[in-house]
Amino acid sequence: MMEGTEPPTEGTLEKVATMLTRLMDKTTIWVKTRWVLLAVLMLTFAVRIYLVEGFYIVTYGLGIYVLNLLIGFLSPAVDPEEDAGLPTKEREEFRPFSRKLPEFKFWRSAFYAVLTSIVMTFFSVFDLPVFWPILLAYFVLLVCLTLKDRIRHMIKHNYVPISFGKQTYGELTQVKAGANAEKGDSKDSK
Repeated sequence: MMEGTEPPTEGTLEKVATMLTRLMDKTTIWVKTRWVLLAVLMLTFAVRIYLVEGFYIVTYGLGIYVLNLLIGFLSPAVDPEEDAGLPTKEREEFRPFSRKLPEFKFWRSAFYAVLTSIVMTFFSVFDLPVFWPILLAYFVLLVCLTLKDRIRHMIKHNYVPISFGKQTYGELTQVKAGANAEKGDSKDSK
């Protein structure tokens, strides 16, 4: 062993793990930035696969894993068939949609999976000879059947797992400011 270099100790590894956890916690509020970073990382992986012309089994494994994460993201935490957690009638109390896999955990798992896949492409042991069109066809079939099943489940139990910001109630929540607003409206109508 060389003098002056010490093997990493448990304390050093714990410090690195704590630093990474702190860094990940700081990215929680940067939703769009995180997803753009993941998209860039996936694009980097795709370019690497294209240039190397191999590692199709790694790509297939990554696709199946991300599909599994997507299913968890689109699924409710409590299955309505087992527990009547979501309201089925208008008179029932509204309960917000809670996911089986939260958005941040979905992003983090996908991020680590893409990073791992990129690292795997640097080792030829993972470049197994496969006929990639069959893998692609099977993956597309799997995606179609799985998402069809999820969409049927959403329609059957009347839930939408995706929201784009706060819900607005149109005219009910709009308040006109002061008496000048009414005068201004009457001048516009003339």
